[in-house]
Amino acid sequence: MNVSDIMTGHVISICEDEPVVAAARIMKQSNIGALPVRDGKGKLKGIVTDRDIVLRCVASNANVQDVKIGEIMSRNLVTASPFEEAEKAVARMGECQVRRLPVTDNGVLVGIVALGDIARKSEFEMEAGEALSEISANFRRK
Repeated sequence: MNVSDIMTGHVISICEDEPVVAAARIMKQSNIGALPVRDGKGKLKGIVTDRDIVLRCVASNANVQDVKIGEIMSRNLVTASPFEEAEKAVARMGECQVRRLPVTDNGVLVGIVALGDIARKSEFEMEAGEALSEISANFRRK
């Protein structure tokens, strides 16, 4: 099974030039906690999470109308290819402690894999639990 078999293909994303408030509104309307960030050509540039907005913008008293997504997004991304074996991608999520894995083809965003996507596939039930355990391990140690 490949990543393309478990990924969500319709991905809501945002351009790096948009204001932070636009990302917050999209997240609220879509009930999601993260948005892949792309440039004008669809190339993946980063990801912005609700946590990024709170810690890098709101907590620093910045104006959510003025700050651009590109200023607060996370840039060090772990990604997958749609043609990669899903099992390897799931293992990487646990190793890298990420809950979402953007899927790119030649740098262009084509999908995303979240822990929920993995949990819905019965053959990955154990892997999803292991990945969540590894992701959460960092929080339990503190």
